[in-house]
Amino acid sequence: MKKISLPIRFGLVTSAVLIAYFLILSLFNKHINPAFSFFNALITGFGVYEAVKLSKLQFPTAFSYGQGFKTGIITGFVATFVFTIFFLFYTTEVNTNFLPELLQTFKGKFDVNIGMITFIVAVMGLATSVVATLSVMQLFKNSRNIPQNL
Repeated sequence: MKKISLPIRFGLVTSAVLIAYFLILSLFNKHINPAFSFFNALITGFGVYEAVKLSKLQFPTAFSYGQGFKTGIITGFVATFVFTIFFLFYTTEVNTNFLPELLQTFKGKFDVNIGMITFIVAVMGLATSVVATLSVMQLFKNSRNIPQNL
């Protein structure tokens, strides 16, 4: 249980930072600009990085690529799940004008509903989590290179 509590805690903290970032953007009415969502990848990547780093520090002998990958994926998926639930609540209960404002920024006639947008937010978060975990694990994996004397 101790090994799974670390990524869940970091996932909750990462989701809190994602939510805070979204709310700060909404104060300045910048949350309708999709370009600002690229910073979400950095927030998620940093959360995954810290979770894997601490996991390697806590369990140095038991740490493997699989263990680190599992830690990163759980961290990212928890953060994505919590943020997606918040996003759904925000768009349906807090700011019901958010979806039309968001779609106006695309300047197109899209026939989408809140379910599709929420699904897209979830898929983007899950994809970001996988890519961030794969990237972070390149830093923390054990090298199997054989040193050669030249």
